[in-house]
Amino acid sequence: MLAQLDAPLTLTDGGLETTLIFHDGLDLPHFAAFSLIGTPEGRRALDRYTQSYVDIANHHDVPLIVETATWRASQDWADLLGIDAGSLADLNRRSVALIAAHRADSDTELVVSGCVGPRGDGYVAGDEMSSEAAAEYHRPQIAALVDGGADLVTGITMTNVPEAVGIARAAAALDVPVVISFTVETDGRLPTGDLLSDAIANVDRETDAAPEYYMINCAHPTHFDGVLGDGDWMARLKGIRANASTMSHAELDEAEELDAGDAADLARRYASLRDRFGSLTVFGGCCGTDDTHIAAAAAALTR
Repeated sequence: MLAQLDAPLTLTDGGLETTLIFHDGLDLPHFAAFSLIGTPEGRRALDRYTQSYVDIANHHDVPLIVETATWRASQDWADLLGIDAGSLADLNRRSVALIAAHRADSDTELVVSGCVGPRGDGYVAGDEMSSEAAAEYHRPQIAALVDGGADLVTGITMTNVPEAVGIARAAAALDVPVVISFTVETDGRLPTGDLLSDAIANVDRETDAAPEYYMINCAHPTHFDGVLGDGDWMARLKGIRANASTMSHAELDEAEELDAGDAADLARRYASLRDRFGSLTVFGGCCGTDDTHIAAAAAALTR
């Protein structure tokens, strides 16, 4: 059983890549944090990152989900870094163990989620694959994460329905729980223009409701607050991992400095969302957020 399925509140980690780049001063070509797993210095940075969130979860006595550093750890991105398939599978497996090692310091349930990022950019829709092609492309990474012992896999920053369907089908074939997290633009629609409600309904229809639940990530609450409401699809939406900044994806893509936003305001918005929508119980962060944002959110959500 996954702790977050029944817990009234579960935290996640924040924006891994932006934390490593802007706070730790690390170089991450192509935002590929998984490359750090191969060096002692990189592993220490990832350990510090994970431990900061374990400490917050311990303080508030709530379960914690931590995503592996594998958002870019699929073959197209690995090719850009000169990493072969065998080494890539090994790094995916090791990413799970790196987080699982923190269970010794965790007083609450620590859920290790194998992070599966989009084949494309993540900020734009780009060229869509068929759901069959997406399943074939993502299956090796999902298999490696499962082999490493991941409790579930999460498709993070999904920009389109066919890729989400492919990830869900590949995970179901490997008998591992799967979560799908869509990103939206400032109008609350997917980068493809699809309504969030339609995207969730369509993935459920094409996969026999394979995902355990759905999330929104890489968008500020001001971008999607207006599209949340009534309907069966809302019962399937369980988590939010918001950006710190209110800027659009296009603006963030051009930004040379980190916009850390307003952590207190984000925390208040999280508390308001949970008060309005009972299905929302998983809260964390995405681009620009760090442990200070999650600590503020945890305080607001447990107050």
